[in-house]
Amino acid sequence: MRILLTNDDGIQAVGLRAMHRALVAAGHEVHVVAPVTEQSAVGHAVTLSAPLRVKEFREADFFGLGVTGTPADCVKLGLSTLVKDRPDMVVSGINAGPNVGVDILYSGTVSAATEGALMGYASLAVSMDDFKPVDLSGQAAYAAALLPRLPLADLPEKCVLNLNFPARPIGEVLGLKLCPHTRVAYEDWYEERVDPRGHPYYWMCGELKSERIAPGRDRRLLTEGWVTLTPLKFDFTDHDTLKLLEPVLS
Repeated sequence: MRILLTNDDGIQAVGLRAMHRALVAAGHEVHVVAPVTEQSAVGHAVTLSAPLRVKEFREADFFGLGVTGTPADCVKLGLSTLVKDRPDMVVSGINAGPNVGVDILYSGTVSAATEGALMGYASLAVSMDDFKPVDLSGQAAYAAALLPRLPLADLPEKCVLNLNFPARPIGEVLGLKLCPHTRVAYEDWYEERVDPRGHPYYWMCGELKSERIAPGRDRRLLTEGWVTLTPLKFDFTDHDTLKLLEPVLS
């Protein structure tokens, strides 16, 4: 396959480089278009008021294009302009940190894959439940081996597959679970701190209450040691409420 590879941790991130090696080793043609700098939690932001610049990253066993923009920028620019031959698929990751539950709204990694899906491409987001990974070669090989098993041609339009690895060596995972995403939101708060010049600033903190996470959903399964795969779709319509409102407002 011809694959557009991107991420939100930056073009030099451990996860992207591991994914690149694994996809190339599996025989795929890989085109890397990724942010020059880390763009975590930027969501689906796109750049409208500044130019996008592209820098080549050329090394002995790696070539990629770094973009001074967001993950969604990278996919839009890559698919429309930088990659001349149409890719078969967009792969985003491997992200440092999980993208489960409400994270899918904040995540640049998932947003990059979503942009690919919106543009008509099969798309896969890949994340690891570890914010400081050192070696993701096992996870990358697992993801690359999973690709031929996916019925990409039969997936519905605008579908994103969201793959997450647990925080354990790949040889110790319990297996793969297809599951829905967690619907529990973070409980956030801000710590007030003081900078060296005596001025206050605020640092966001947050957590998901484990007791509120339902069994069988991605966050719970990931904690238990399963690799999780959740199909996502770009449809925010609350169809039940739509039916409720129709007889009242129509």
